[in-house]
This record gives sequence, structure tokens and C-alpha cells, in this order.
Amino acid sequence: MNKVPMTVAGEKQLRQELEELKSEARPRVIAAIADAREHGDLKENAEYHAAREQQGFIEGRIQEIENKLSGAQVIDVTKLPKTGKVIFGVTVALLHLDEDKQVTYRIVGEDEADIKEGRISVTSPIARALIGKEEGDVVLVKTPGGDVEYEIESVEHL
Repeated sequence: MNKVPMTVAGEKQLRQELEELKSEARPRVIAAIADAREHGDLKENAEYHAAREQQGFIEGRIQEIENKLSGAQVIDVTKLPKTGKVIFGVTVALLHLDEDKQVTYRIVGEDEADIKEGRISVTSPIARALIGKEEGDVVLVKTPGGDVEYEIESVEHL
């Protein structure tokens, strides 16, 4: 099984979601199923079917999270040497050379990516172009809208 890179924060977030599903959501849906059963005929009981569907979703999500955590390689970038190179987990300040605009991204695992929060997946075109490069390098990123050039201004281990 291939290990999937994940930040410490990403692992913590998944573990919190797993705990919430097991301790709150699962018991709540079990109680809803029991309550719906008391209403009689299950064939025509919409509440029962909705609760069973919700239970299937919760159990599926629990299994999905457990699989992700078992295959995760948690990387704490703060414990890695600061070389100025772009690696998984670092925060990179870039200068968009065409627009003279600065953008900052943190390179994270696929499940943690959220472009609005400045977190990009390690498998994204920008991250793939940046990995292994150093501060001061100019990087050409191939995007669906065309090629974009960025200059790496700083690499931080946060």
C-alpha cells in the first residue's frame, strides 16, 4: 500500500471528524432507527429509510477515514531542516510575474487542499511544478488557461 502524505493538522482534523462520527453521529442515527421502528410498518416508513441511508453514509465515511489514516504518512515540516527548497508541507510565497501579484500557498495532502484557505494539493499542477525548486527560482506552471510564470520569493516551514 502506498503511503499518502498528510500534514499534522490534516491528520488532527481527520481524527476529530472520526471521533465525532463515532461518538455523536453514529449513536444519534441508531436512536433514530430505533425510534422509526416503533412507528410500525417499515416498508412505508420514510423516517426509517432516511435513517438507514444516513447510517450507511456515516459507516462509509468512518471506513474511508480509517483507511486514509492507516495509509497516511504524517509529515511534520517544522521538524525538517530548512533548506530553502520547496517540499511537502511548506508555505511558499510566489510572485505571479505576468500580473506582479503575490500569492501564498501551503502544499498539503489531497484531503486537506482548500484553495480559498491557500492550501493546495501536492498533486496540483502548481505544487508539482514547485516541488524541488528553491527560493529565487522562476517556475513555469502549465495550467488549463495557459502557462504561468512564478518566482519563488520565500519558503517557510510553518
